[in-house]
Amino acid sequence: MILLLDIGNTNIKIGLLENDEITHSWRIASDHNKTADEFGMIFYDLFINVKKSFSDVEGIIISSVAPALNYTIEHMCAYYTKIKPIMVSTKLDLGIKIGYTFPEELGADRIVNSVAAYHIYGGPCMVVDFGSATTFNIVSDDGIFLGGAIAPGIKSSAESLTNTAAKLPRIELFKPEQIIGKTTVANMQSGLIYGFTGLVEGLIKGMKSESGYEEGLKVIATGGMSELVNDNKLFDKVDRALSLKGLKILYKLNKVI
Repeated sequence: MILLLDIGNTNIKIGLLENDEITHSWRIASDHNKTADEFGMIFYDLFINVKKSFSDVEGIIISSVAPALNYTIEHMCAYYTKIKPIMVSTKLDLGIKIGYTFPEELGADRIVNSVAAYHIYGGPCMVVDFGSATTFNIVSDDGIFLGGAIAPGIKSSAESLTNTAAKLPRIELFKPEQIIGKTTVANMQSGLIYGFTGLVEGLIKGMKSESGYEEGLKVIATGGMSELVNDNKLFDKVDRALSLKGLKILYKLNKVI
């Protein structure tokens, strides 16, 4: 059994890989206050619920954009499984080339998503990841990561509205039926959801034109908020498990036999 960990700023996605299939997956909070032992007990409980244990783990691969959590999670893995994890970076065999001015600056989440999209759906392709930030990543037809864009996340934008405008309430992120809202909450929901739809549509169109892939570019969305902006058929595929699939591919490319 291979343990797949995608550490984000908000959540940690966990996957179990068995016989080349991701059999179980969970999300837990990226809690910087937890110790290695506290995380160990969370993993213990998750494993027990699917009749697994730490002794079943044969390998671990981690993608992380939260450096402050890396030591804690690595220490947890080493103590409870006796295994040193593979950490995702541009130093690994990625199965794609990185055409980035400073490759070391490229986030592990963007690497994993781009690897998964290219290997699963083929190139040219684009990944739009709706996480704490909204990232756009484009890979050429011959497997070169060309670059992309980073925009605010939908949740962080909603929090910014509430925190900076005293009279605006906290709202549920829900897509209203019409753009012209009749209440303050509906106005905020409309501005966030329909506004982000316009942002995403504009960036996809611009990146297609600039890359020369106006035809044949596959656009894959991932992340929890992706379904909120998909009514206009912006995406060829919504794949919520894209990052875990990318970790699976990278583990197979880099495992030490």
